[in-house]
This record gives sequence, C-alpha cells and structure tokens, in this order.
Amino acid sequence: MIKDNVPAFDNAMFVPRWRSLLFVPAHVPRFVEAAHDRAADGVILDLEDSVPQDQKGEARRQLSASVAKVGRKGASVLVRVNRGLCALAADLEAAVVAGVDALVLPKVDSAEWVSEVANAITELEYERNLAPRRIRLLAQIETPGALQRLGAIASSNSRMVAMALGPEDFSAAVGAAPEHDVLLAPNLAVLFASRAAGLLPLGFIGSISEFSDIRKLRKAAMHARRLGFTGALAIHPAQVAILNEAFSPGTHDVEWARRVVAAQKDAAALGLCAFAMDGKMIDPPVVRRAHEILAVVGHN
Repeated sequence: MIKDNVPAFDNAMFVPRWRSLLFVPAHVPRFVEAAHDRAADGVILDLEDSVPQDQKGEARRQLSASVAKVGRKGASVLVRVNRGLCALAADLEAAVVAGVDALVLPKVDSAEWVSEVANAITELEYERNLAPRRIRLLAQIETPGALQRLGAIASSNSRMVAMALGPEDFSAAVGAAPEHDVLLAPNLAVLFASRAAGLLPLGFIGSISEFSDIRKLRKAAMHARRLGFTGALAIHPAQVAILNEAFSPGTHDVEWARRVVAAQKDAAALGLCAFAMDGKMIDPPVVRRAHEILAVVGHN
C-alpha cells in the first residue's frame, strides 16, 4: 500500500488564497454551469448534504465534466465527499481526477481518518498517473468530540491545507441554535489549531445559512478577519462578493502596512528593533503583520 502520512509541518506545497469558497450542488447542471462566473476564489462541488441520495450516482458520473466547467476562470476546484465508507469510496473514485485541487472532508473527528483518506488519494493518484500530492484536504469540524483532537487533526497529513467549523452541524450536535455564544469558542479553537499547524483558518462566528442578511454577514466576516480568519465558506452566490471584500485588506490597512515597513527600514538603519509611529509602539510582531498584509495584496 502506498502511504501519504507526512506530517503537515513538512508541507512545502503552495498555500492558496481562499477568501470565498462557494458550495455548488453537484447534481444541478444550471448551478454548475454558472459557478465559474460567481467570482469565488474556489468552488466546492458538493456530493454530500445538498445532493439527494438517489442523485448522488449521477452527480459522481458527471463530476469530471463539472470540474472542468467550474474551473474555467481559474478558481480552485474542490469536492466535498461523504463521510460513510461506501459513499466515500465511490466519491473518491469520482473525485480524484485532474483539475481537482482539494477535497472537503465533512465531520472529521480524528487524525487517523484523515490519514486513511489521504492514503487512498495517494493510491488513486498513482494508479491514474496524476501529479502526486496535488490534491489537498480541507477538514470540516462538526462535532464537539473533534474539538478535543484539533491539534492532531490539523497536523495529521501533508495534504491538509485548511480547517473550518461547520456551524450548523456543530450546533445540532450540541443541541443548540447556531448563535454567537455557542460558536465563538469552537471557532477560536479551530483558528488556533489551524495557525499552529500552518493551515488556513476558515469561517466566521455565525450561521452560514443566513445568506439574505448581507449586512449581518459583512459584519461577521469583517470581525472574523480581525480575529485572524482568512476566508469562509458560502452557500449562496450573494455571499461571495461580501466575503471577498471582508477578507481583503482595505486601503487603510495597506497604507498603514506600507508606512510600517518603511519606518521599520529606517529604524533598522539606526539599530532599533522597536520604534514609535502615530503614537504607538511598533515591534517585530507588528512589522510581521504589516508584511503579511502586503503579501496578500501582492506587494513586498
């Protein structure tokens, strides 16, 4: 058996920029046809919750063609697979194909399960002469038990690239409504574990299903960026532009970052590691944040 169990901290693969990942039911042709025009950084072809059981087979048969369609304008192409073993096996047969950038794993509850899925992907890549280790993994955390194992899950495999809390499933699992008080702590736990493992932390503190309240979504997404999240998942095209805007540095942020970097160069010439700017002390962690902002917008 070919195995792919290199820990995530050895992962040298490219880390994508995913401000918005749009779910698209893989069994609905008109949604698949329009997905490439939605301006999402990535499109998730869903084989799981949004697809009725009696239509999953056809969704899988059309998946290769769907992958080519949704990726026409350069968006990352992801596929959300099912959790059950039989359905998962069929999903992997359909989804490990050229053009797929990542698989979204629902209800992840252990590092061992992630590794098993990763090993299966490796075998299929080898059998099909696909580029090795190209397909990444995004883990959805949807049960309270998984919170106890976030560190192990995040560092379980080199294919891991991102984690996100599934707010609806998680809330249901604890018998609660998907409200701020319930979702704050688990989202922060996912954020911290993702950052510790070098993964993208995705999400915001709220329900993903409230797509019609644009003002509320914008506020939640901007708050999430301030907390340290880099993007979020969307279930409706109307959410995409909001997420792209909220998870991009604003003009003020970019100007501040440029001034910090310039001031840091002047301070370094004087042998200073910390300096004052606008009445605030700037030290190495602040300078690092400024460089990160400029890196996002393509500046050095």
